Amino acid sequence: MATTTSSAAGLSLASVTLDVADLEAARRFYRAFGVDAYVRLRASEAPSTGFRGFTMALTVANPATVDAFLGSAVDAGATVLKPAAKSLWGYGGVVRAPDGTIWKVATSAKKDTGPADREIDEVVLLLGVEDVKATRRFYADRGMAVARSFGGKYAEFVPGRAGAVKLALYKRRGLAKDLGVPADGTGSHRLVLGGTTGAFTDPDGFVWEAAASS
Repeated sequence: MATTTSSAAGLSLASVTLDVADLEAARRFYRAFGVDAYVRLRASEAPSTGFRGFTMALTVANPATVDAFLGSAVDAGATVLKPAAKSLWGYGGVVRAPDGTIWKVATSAKKDTGPADREIDEVVLLLGVEDVKATRRFYADRGMAVARSFGGKYAEFVPGRAGAVKLALYKRRGLAKDLGVPADGTGSHRLVLGGTTGAFTDPDGFVWEAAASS
């Protein structure tokens, strides 16, 4: 699908839809994982191989909560890509859901300050793109407000409302490396973004549609 332009201002991310092969199985998984409020699911057999070019990331309060979410995901059928571990930035791990979507769960805290809970502080959709600066401009031209930007490495946008999924951009190969997977991939992203303006496709092939009402 070709990229189209829009004169409408004020684009924001209103919904995230994952294309899955087994709709009922995916519903069971995301309920067990505890993130079903943040994603929509749609049945699709669109061909896709390798890295799909994005990840969903959860930020939580402490390492015990990271472990709780990752444990729930694995118990529900997820595959561990990177076991939870301390890093320079905190503590986190990465899993792949049965439908193929990669999820990262992390905290900036390196020590527990309380027991594990099921609270999610922030959900971020990270798109792996070839040119962060160009894609940032693409979205800014459509009315998305940039919250933070670090040159050609990373950019994130202001969410459209409190508690909404935040959109961010990262270099595709850097994102794949962070997740512990090869960067190569072909076919569909198996992801549809619901926006507050008309339909379009971004420079990296991520498809946006007018957000459906809940």
